[in-house]
Parts: sequence; C-alpha cells; structure tokens
Amino acid sequence: QSNASQLSSIGRVRRISAHKFFWIQCIKSPRLRSLLFFDKFVPREEEDNVLPLTMMSYFNNHDDEIFNPLVCFIALLGLSLIVTKLRGIWKYMFNNFNFLRVLDYERGGPAGCKLPNDIGKLIHLRFLRLRDLNFVSSKFPSSLGNLRCLQTLDLRIKSEWSNSIHVPNLLWRMQQLRHLYLPQQCSRKTKLKLGTLKNLQTLVNFNTKNCYVKDLINMTNLRELEIRGSFNIEDFNTEELDKNPPIIQSKYLHSLSIINDEGRIDPRHLAHLLLSCENIAKLRLDVEIRKLPENHYLSSNLAYVKLRRCKLEEDPMPTLEKLLYLRMLELHEEAFIVKELFCCGQAFAKLESLSLKGLNNLEEWKVGEEAMASLQRLEIQKCRQLKKLPDGLKFIATLQELKIESMPKTFKDKVEEGGEDFCKVRHDLSFELKVVENVFSKVLSTFV
Repeated sequence: QSNASQLSSIGRVRRISAHKFFWIQCIKSPRLRSLLFFDKFVPREEEDNVLPLTMMSYFNNHDDEIFNPLVCFIALLGLSLIVTKLRGIWKYMFNNFNFLRVLDYERGGPAGCKLPNDIGKLIHLRFLRLRDLNFVSSKFPSSLGNLRCLQTLDLRIKSEWSNSIHVPNLLWRMQQLRHLYLPQQCSRKTKLKLGTLKNLQTLVNFNTKNCYVKDLINMTNLRELEIRGSFNIEDFNTEELDKNPPIIQSKYLHSLSIINDEGRIDPRHLAHLLLSCENIAKLRLDVEIRKLPENHYLSSNLAYVKLRRCKLEEDPMPTLEKLLYLRMLELHEEAFIVKELFCCGQAFAKLESLSLKGLNNLEEWKVGEEAMASLQRLEIQKCRQLKKLPDGLKFIATLQELKIESMPKTFKDKVEEGGEDFCKVRHDLSFELKVVENVFSKVLSTFV
C-alpha cells in the first residue's frame, strides 16, 4: 500500500490522497467531477512561489525585524497574494464542480478568510471534511444548510482569531447524515437542534451547552458518541433516579467517550447516561468524577475501558474486575488519587492489555496469584512513586511484552538483570522485555 491509495482486504479502493505534484491538475481534470481530495489546501511550494525570490530572501534574512517597514510590507503583500490565490481556488471549485460528491481536505492548512457562502452550491455532496482547515473567521455560512444530501460532515476547523466556532442551527436539515463531527469548541451563540438526524451513526463533540440532550433519544442508529465539554440533564429527578426517562435508545451504540477539560460531571447524570448505554463495548472517561459508578450501571459487554483525570478517591479495581469481558484497560493521568491498587483472586480473567501512565500517587500495586491470567502486554510509564513490580506478576505465564518508560532509576535497576524484581518476569514462554527511560531504549533479554 502506498501513500497514494489504500486497498481494503478484498481489493477495493478504500482511500485516495491527492499528492502535491498534481494539486492543480486534479481540479482541472474533466474526469474528476465527483471526487476531490486535497493532501493540503495549498502545498508548500505554492506558498513559497507567491513572492519573487528577492523579496523572499530579504524577508527570510530580516524576519526578526518586526518594526522594519519593508519587512511588514512584504509580509502583508504575501498574505494578500495568498488570500487572493485561496479565493481563486474556492471560486474555481464552486463554478466547475457542481456535481461533486466527495470533498476532503486531508491535512488542512490555511484556507482563506472564511468558508465561502458558495459552498451551498455543492448540493450533491455526500462527504465533506474540513478538519484542520485554518480560516480567519470563526463562523460557518448559513448556506451550509443547503447540503441536504450529506452523509458525512466534519466541521473541526481552526480559526486564527477565536478558539470557539459558530455553527448555524441548520444541521437538522441534513436528515441523511450518518457521521457528524462538530467543532471541539462551539461559540456561546451556537445552539443546534439535532433531533431530526435519525440516521446518525457517529456523533463527535456533542455537549449540552450547544446541543439538546433530549435529541439523543431520536438517534436510534447511533453507534459512536463522543461528549466533549458540559453534560447536564435538565429537570433531572435526583430523588427518584429510576423515574428519569432514558437518554439513549439506540441498540447499536458500542462506543462512548466523555471528555471535559473544564470541570466535573454530576455522577448521577453520568450513571443515568451509562444506564442507557447497555450494549457499549468501549468506554472512555476523561473527566473528573471522583467516584466510579457502581457495577450495575456499567455495560456487561465492556471490552475496553480508559480512565483519565477522573481523580477517583477509591481503588477502581474492585468495580472494574467485575467486567467479565474486559480485554484492554488504560489508567492514565490522575485516573485515581489513591496510593494502592489491588487485583485479587481470579480478577480480570480475560484482560490482555494493561496500561498505567502518569499515576503520580500510586505507590504499591498488588496482584494475586490467579489474577490477570490472560495478560499479554503491560505498560508502566511515569508512575514516579511506584516502588516495585507486583510479586504476582511472576505467575502470569501469558505475558509477552513489558514496557517501562520514564520511571525513576531505582525502579529500572530493580527490573534489570540482577535486580530484585528481575525474577518476577521470568517464565517458560519467550518474550521481549523492553525498558525505556525517557528517550533511551534498551532490550534487556529474551527468556526461553
């Protein structure tokens, strides 16, 4: 497989990327009227050719002289010419690709002052990805609502002047949408009605500040949901939790992510949400919750769990070990603030991969003789207070890879040959043990 294309397992073309050498050719080709991919909106060589070489040379040699009038003039001239070129690209495309079905800007980059209003002319579009395109303006045009045939829409653009993006309340018109990626942060004015999007399968960057939580119940085909930012349920009955209506009714939802960089989520709201997600196999919580919901709120089908910045005040293992099908567990930065972890009995019988990263409070980790009997991969990184490997590790005959990275030298010395923890990773099966300290990597040994 090359960078130009990727084939599926049955040999069909799955993905195409436009390369720089035919950047301008691709928008002139009469044969390419329904499919248009940009490796980059404006290739580097096109940017470099905007100004004469003498001007570029002078600018490069004096770019630190911010009060030099000639430097300022060259910078403004270059910016003006690039904006003009970008405007010309948009205009050419809108006038010559009326039947375009797929428009994908793969690597983003500068794209002009704003997304032109003429985007609404491409009424046959099925796929539109604007991710990482960099505009001066932070507003989407109202003509976006004309694209009613869209099945995939990615609005994760960047703005030079604002971190928040304004999306007009027009997405409800796109009733054929299957996959919707909202900006990571929407403006306060943005309030979207999404209840008509009954075919939606993927919804990313949903939050209750810019959207309505009641709309989720209409998305009966939803498969993947990522909540970023606030999540509050209005008129929530805190006294009789069972009387609150379900939030999600999709039987197909298999992945749920909750990410909040700003504050906490009400644990009762979280528990009620999880109760509606009875079939999910993947759960990612990157938000302060202090207490993990009780086991009966968690899907019994969970195979992957990632906890980060949850700041749990209790050992999460007694709850997580009851997930009988859990195969991958990641406990990362501030997942909990307790000092000890315990894996006892026959806990985590099907767990294959465990990752411990950035757990600054963790001092002791104990593993029982029969715990984690299927573990194949263990990663420990930046757990500065962890004193040693658990004794129970030597009973795990399935372990194939142990990766230790950015740990104190005292910990690393114990794992190396001759150290007191060296015997804990010796067993009859062959495996490769890697110990990494910062950028230094060393293969210690392979045992048979």
